[in-house]
Amino acid sequence: MPTSRLEAFSDGVLAIIITIMVLELKVPEGHDMASLLPVIGSSLLTYLLSFVYIGIYWNNHHHMFQVTEKITGGVLWANLHLLFWLSLLPFSTAWMDESALAKTPVVIYGINLLAAAAAYLILQRVIIRGQGADSALKRAMGRDRKGKASLVLYTAGILAALLGGEHDKVWGYLGVAFFVVVAILWLVPDRRIERNLGAGHQPA
Repeated sequence: MPTSRLEAFSDGVLAIIITIMVLELKVPEGHDMASLLPVIGSSLLTYLLSFVYIGIYWNNHHHMFQVTEKITGGVLWANLHLLFWLSLLPFSTAWMDESALAKTPVVIYGINLLAAAAAYLILQRVIIRGQGADSALKRAMGRDRKGKASLVLYTAGILAALLGGEHDKVWGYLGVAFFVVVAILWLVPDRRIERNLGAGHQPA
């Protein structure tokens, strides 16, 4: 299978995920600006955070497959594993929003993000293993400190939310703050693969 087919399928799934999330935004009951305020509050902010995350995964997924030379069965399943966790984001985002950042929904949202990040790292490892010791992706990733730091920050956000009571908003906001930090960390596209391609390591 060419990488373009896997990328097209993944792009379609991510587009559907974004569509489902935007449909979760509630239409204001009134017809003035005051009735719009509840929607602009936590609903729009949680949607924006998850939208940014989907954009980050789409961006880095595209870059990763620029240096992927072949698709194996393991890569297919690892990619589906990643898409599974990303497909749960509309659910965990909506629950966190409707609960006004209550403890359990924030924890579940954090676990969702942590599982998606772990799935992405697994996909990365499966691709590297299939390409061998001289993998262009392995050269580009190096020690992948940013990926490992993200796992630590997700875990910190989950633990922060767990420290509060079920309706203790302060700890909930603190947990979400850790998730926002990770998004900011990845907001600038990862240049390691671009630099690798620019150095002459073109995929087959």
